[in-house]
Amino acid sequence: MKSPFPGMDPYLERNWQDVHSTFMVYAKQQLNNQLPAELLARVEESLAVETDDGRVRVVYPDVSVVERPAPFGELLSEPSNVAVADPFEVPIPMESPPQRRLEIIDSGSGNRVVTVIELLSPVNKTMPAGRAAYRKKQSEYIQGMVNLVEIDLLRCGEFVLAMPEEEWPKAHQAPYKICIRRVNRPWVAAGIGIQLQEKLPNIAIPLRNQDRDVVLELQPIIDACYRDGRYYATDYTRPLNPPLTEEESKWAETLLKRS
Repeated sequence: MKSPFPGMDPYLERNWQDVHSTFMVYAKQQLNNQLPAELLARVEESLAVETDDGRVRVVYPDVSVVERPAPFGELLSEPSNVAVADPFEVPIPMESPPQRRLEIIDSGSGNRVVTVIELLSPVNKTMPAGRAAYRKKQSEYIQGMVNLVEIDLLRCGEFVLAMPEEEWPKAHQAPYKICIRRVNRPWVAAGIGIQLQEKLPNIAIPLRNQDRDVVLELQPIIDACYRDGRYYATDYTRPLNPPLTEEESKWAETLLKRS
């Protein structure tokens, strides 16, 4: 089943970690079907860690192992009659969730990164440490002469795209945004604004100077995330956070009633 929304379904934001992971896999498959033989799309992962002095560093793990933490009462494998001390608890700073990005690498030149595609997550936009880590990565991409494509399909948080927010034209203001920075045109940033009522666009993905752009079709990817994640079971009566604008809310209410 398809989402009742023609483009981005704002209710997917509630399950963004799952949607984000699935999006990256489908985008990788779509791009690898178009790339020149020596270029490869790969999903990479990093962690933003805040250090004791308040600085943020980005860690790139070789292997990630995730295990569900057990509460204190579940630490023992079997019940015991032995009395144990009742510990006090203090808050511990936590690492942000893993941040996945899509890299296009050139296998013919030592796996040099040609292009990075970032699908923004809440941690990139809402957490101070996450924003700092993301802006640090942005700067490294641009200074390292890497094409950068940023896809923001989240309505929450602050503007963190690789262009000055005040330069985003009023005529193109929209809840969803895309920013493209090209190595061969470092003096400009290209932007695309997408309204809730619109289908997600196809976007040009820059590669090396000698290559033609390839195309990333966003709508089929989001449709596949919705279908394969079984999000047709979504409860569309629950309020959204952040809420839609008044105009969007009226439109969405009519759309959902009709569907």
